[in-house]
Amino acid sequence: MADRPVPVAEKRLMDVKLGELSRWVSARDFTPNGVLGALRRGRDRYYNKYINVRRGGIGGVAMLLAGYVVISYIWEYDHLKHERWRKYH
Repeated sequence: MADRPVPVAEKRLMDVKLGELSRWVSARDFTPNGVLGALRRGRDRYYNKYINVRRGGIGGVAMLLAGYVVISYIWEYDHLKHERWRKYH
């Protein structure tokens, strides 16, 4: 069964085709309350996606470990640079 077409006003910007763009923009609410609501929804989406993360995984631990390796290499680089030029007998 085919999906019913979604009205242009309910589509997200990334789903709107170039020919439908003028109808999509004219359906937006540009009143101060509408703009404030859009900003609030955008902030809420950003906060829930990047700040208020509820699931944990190996990604955070891997980034922490990678950061530790990079910082320790930077701290020890001067010593490693001199070690590279040392001649072994």
